[in-house]
Amino acid sequence: MLPIKKDPPKEKTRLHPQNRHRERYDFKLLIARCPELAPFVQLNIYNDESIDFANPEAVKMLNTALLKQYYDLQYWDIPPGYLCPPIPGRADYIHYVAELLGRFNYGKVPTGDKVSCLDIGVGANCIYPIIGHHEYGWHFIGSDIDPVAIESANKIIASNPSLKGAIECRLQTNPADIFYGVINKEEIIDLVVCNPPFHASLEDSQAETLRKLSNLTQEKVTTPIQNFGGQGVELWCDGGEEKFVRAMVRQSRQFMTSVFWFSALVAKKSHLQGIYEELRKAKVEDVKTIPMGQGNKSSRIVAWTFLTKGEQKEWRNGRWHLPVVVRK
Repeated sequence: MLPIKKDPPKEKTRLHPQNRHRERYDFKLLIARCPELAPFVQLNIYNDESIDFANPEAVKMLNTALLKQYYDLQYWDIPPGYLCPPIPGRADYIHYVAELLGRFNYGKVPTGDKVSCLDIGVGANCIYPIIGHHEYGWHFIGSDIDPVAIESANKIIASNPSLKGAIECRLQTNPADIFYGVINKEEIIDLVVCNPPFHASLEDSQAETLRKLSNLTQEKVTTPIQNFGGQGVELWCDGGEEKFVRAMVRQSRQFMTSVFWFSALVAKKSHLQGIYEELRKAKVEDVKTIPMGQGNKSSRIVAWTFLTKGEQKEWRNGRWHLPVVVRK
């Protein structure tokens, strides 16, 4: 006997209003753009078209279709086992930080390649630069400590004419450094984004994977197969998310006048107290916490700046709010 079907909401209202993925996936549209998706689409127990989100290949092909349909990519792929991020959530981060920049630019989001962004941990998927450039025309620097991830991201850029010249990848050769060795001397960055490694150890990462897969399949799973993939450095680091973001805060002081807004995704609410304490120690000028949500999952972006009100005004007037030229 089939479960009683409840009509799913037509719109994912917890996503940002500018997010292209608020509506349910249109699999006919996606298959037309990416025929390779077709074998992975099936009817679920509610007789709706879907994919098996416990299947890494199905998730990767869905991502490929979404990027081709909504972000005009011709090619996208990642090496086996690398992180295949859920695109709606990544798009949300970009739209919310764009809104943040707009709040400090007379209510208008600054667009175009004069806006320079840095993605800490760009990964093999290069997802934040892809979305940020497509939606707002921003120029991106993507850094990573993994040469394979940099190579993969560079292949994506080289294979898509729309990305050439818009994204530059830089290998961080010292894993202890987050900004030093990536931001060049005299370089100005408008925005830093980061999706830090969440787990504190490999064991924590695997335990969470087993829990998620068991929920997806409705049966106990004992083999930790990542449905969204992920290498060690993508999923965990010593001390996990909180320790990484606190290190970001400490090291950001070295670049307090080179960057307008630093930001990081914080998945776990209990990590905020320690991060706020680090921000107080760093004597930042302003902190913003931006809530996000998708389905039953809640997260937030923590953003901070060292610039004073006067410095902020000088920054936006010089870089974003260029005078209008009246033609006679």
